[in-house]
Amino acid sequence: MATEEEKQMVFDVEAANMLTKELRDVFASGKTRSYEWRISQLKSMIKMCDEHEEDIVDALHQDLSKPKLESIVYEITMLKNSCTLAIKELKQWMMPEKAKTSLLTFPSSAEIVPEPLGVVLIISAWNYPFLLSLDPLVGAIAAGNAMVLKPSEFSPATSSLLAKLLPEYLDISSIKVVEGAVSETSALLEQKWDKIFYTGNGIVGRIVMAAAAKHLTPVVLELGGKSPVVVDSAIDLQIATRRLIAGKWGCNNGQACVSPDYIITTKDCADKLVDSLKKELETFYGKNPLESKDLSRIVNSKHFSRLTKLLDEDKVSRKIVYGGERDEANLKISPTILVDVPCDSLIMKEEIFGPLLPILIVSKIEDSFDMINSGTKPLAAYLFTNNKKLKEQFVMSVSAGGVVINDIAMHLAIHTLPFGGVGESGTGSYHGKFSFDAFSHKKAVLYRSFMGDAALRYPPYTRGKLRLMKAFMTSNFWTILRALFGRS
Repeated sequence: MATEEEKQMVFDVEAANMLTKELRDVFASGKTRSYEWRISQLKSMIKMCDEHEEDIVDALHQDLSKPKLESIVYEITMLKNSCTLAIKELKQWMMPEKAKTSLLTFPSSAEIVPEPLGVVLIISAWNYPFLLSLDPLVGAIAAGNAMVLKPSEFSPATSSLLAKLLPEYLDISSIKVVEGAVSETSALLEQKWDKIFYTGNGIVGRIVMAAAAKHLTPVVLELGGKSPVVVDSAIDLQIATRRLIAGKWGCNNGQACVSPDYIITTKDCADKLVDSLKKELETFYGKNPLESKDLSRIVNSKHFSRLTKLLDEDKVSRKIVYGGERDEANLKISPTILVDVPCDSLIMKEEIFGPLLPILIVSKIEDSFDMINSGTKPLAAYLFTNNKKLKEQFVMSVSAGGVVINDIAMHLAIHTLPFGGVGESGTGSYHGKFSFDAFSHKKAVLYRSFMGDAALRYPPYTRGKLRLMKAFMTSNFWTILRALFGRS
């Protein structure tokens, strides 16, 4: 028998229903709509980062053995930058946008007013558990919503820290944290939300979207996919290689949604590329990368087994040209390069999300475009080239959430660019003003005077009224003039 205290701690559908009701009451009070409330929450989030930097770094290390530099730069600093930008720009973001009117409504004026959606749910991912929990929160706060954050259970140390810190620094009546796993997430998804923001994989993304559809709830789905890298010849191979390594193994050891999933290049370039990768990898991580403190570990044994299965497939294991070492006890897999893997292998059918990097060979570099487009649309696509025409062709012909030329993942750092997927790599976008927009409704407002009321729109309808109404609908002065004189 469960004790009374244990019963109270259970988070089920009833508890989720009570939680959303509390938040709706708070939102209805107008508390979260004020500029002052929004700014205070954003400033408090920066303060939390400053005062608990070491605690955050420690939690990320517990969850992923994430190097301190990656934790501070790619999680904490990026979040603080998002908050700082929102604080600086919020007044401008909140201002109504003037809109043009037409002769049909003359005299009139119009504007587009951004308003908060209401009560929103944010379900975050385990690979960047601090940033991907709080960066969407920045947008939800800036837009004036009440919200629930559900951190990932696969990063328990970070989840626990968020549950502890957020009530200390943020408004606990408007911003709630719910920890837990599938049952808690399912209970939350049973509720009606004004928006659901989910970061994770496509399997769970479909579950989230199906749950949202029951209530006609809009969603942002930040998913992933097999992000390709096309490497052309006649480039600075050392710089390209270093950027590839930074974007693959230097981003959580390949456990990132924008991480390069595979490389496509020509035969004459492949050998040089592999040699360069080997050299630079040894420079960065030493002769025994499993002992390097600069590589994150695999998140858990389930994902370790999944990656091992990809690597141990008969037609794949013999394609390893570098790496492949494993330390199951410490959940570590070394940077691994494979060349000319079969396209029907498991490693080429699903998102790798780990330190394995296949290299595919094509006859000419342009063939890579068809190869990419034959699969699902990726979250990111990368091209290394000095060829201007090839750059233009790549941007025009390859459909992806985002495209970067001659680097990896750097578009994430540009707040004026939307970050999000397309097709199976996701729907919706955020970052910078796009985060504010993601959690806002753009309300159309038309202001009219009692002057200028025309009898044209009222019955009885006549042929003359029809002629004039058709002309006014065009909003073209000369068409209206001709209609007034009976010439149309």
